[in-house]
Amino acid sequence: MTDVLPDLIPQVVGILVRRGLDRAAAEDAVQEAAIEALRRWPEQQPDDPLGWLVTVAGRKSVDAQRSDAARHRREERLQQEPASGPTEVDDDTLLLLSRCCHPSLSMASAIALTLRSVGGLTTRQIADAFMVPESTMAQRISRAKRTVREARFDQPGDVTAVLRVLYLIFNEGYTGEVDLAVEAIRLTRQLAAGSDDPEIAGLLALMLLHHARRAARLTPDGEIVPLAEQDRSRWDTAMITEGVGILQRTLARDRLGEYQAQAAIAALHDDAAHAGETDWPQIASWYDELLRFSGGMVVLLNRAVAIGEADGPQSGLKALEGVAAGTPRRDAVAAHLHERAGDLATAATLYATAARAATNQAEMFHLTKQAARLNRILAANPPT
Repeated sequence: MTDVLPDLIPQVVGILVRRGLDRAAAEDAVQEAAIEALRRWPEQQPDDPLGWLVTVAGRKSVDAQRSDAARHRREERLQQEPASGPTEVDDDTLLLLSRCCHPSLSMASAIALTLRSVGGLTTRQIADAFMVPESTMAQRISRAKRTVREARFDQPGDVTAVLRVLYLIFNEGYTGEVDLAVEAIRLTRQLAAGSDDPEIAGLLALMLLHHARRAARLTPDGEIVPLAEQDRSRWDTAMITEGVGILQRTLARDRLGEYQAQAAIAALHDDAAHAGETDWPQIASWYDELLRFSGGMVVLLNRAVAIGEADGPQSGLKALEGVAAGTPRRDAVAAHLHERAGDLATAATLYATAARAATNQAEMFHLTKQAARLNRILAANPPT
């Protein structure tokens, strides 16, 4: 029974806030109620766990008030509010996410507040996930709470901002005891269950299709395995099937958006039994579609890779000219295309340059190995 707590916590916080309770006080009350649930539920399971948590959290919030007058006002609000139904719960999730992703917050603060208030993670867990001291994360969350305390909370905000934060959480992946990719999928699945926005479904499909490859991405020693070299028998076929099904139903609605286009690209990669069967021309076409919604350098960079695979490395290098120097991974892509074109010396130099600019040890090690591999080939076969 206690394994449902992570899903119920944000719902209860949203209900209490919508009923007029200050969000910080609501969050504290729900955390207290959750502790009570962990103590009581194993021995006496409630028939309505959501209702139980709402009742106990409401009582905790009342107990925390410093005066009888404040306690009386809050008791009246809780007593007058009708029982929540499924639609109300779904709306509360989006309302709470919208507030956590308020435009006045930095992206780092929005992510931390989302994981704390909606994900139900502790400050220590979030700090461990982002490898910062717990005191630093506590200050970040406290500042974020103060920033949004006066924001309106009567209607959902910008769904685009919410999805951006959820995708950033997903891309943080796994660190320590908290699997942020799994947490992002859980939150997005919960949001999709109460909304007909096709982009929410598109993001869920994208996450599932990417996460399905997770087991094959690294060697036992932690080295990066490029997509073309991954053991595809280790991909999660059930997750791929679910992601493709969600995507197909969403695309059928003919309301294409950025995350649906990205999911379509991921699906084409996942559909190939081996790298040689990848439908690169169709992937390149999907990148053209994606440019309608997101014209950033990262999209142009990935489009250059797809064109290089579909039409040859020289076409890829031509497409790469539109990507600004300094764009992350540009040198690595250029190295790959030059290697495919037979210019090993330039490729080796570019791999080494990309390694120096890498943002993590695994990527740096992988790119350094590529440079070393080409240098060994050049040393054994010097140009005449």
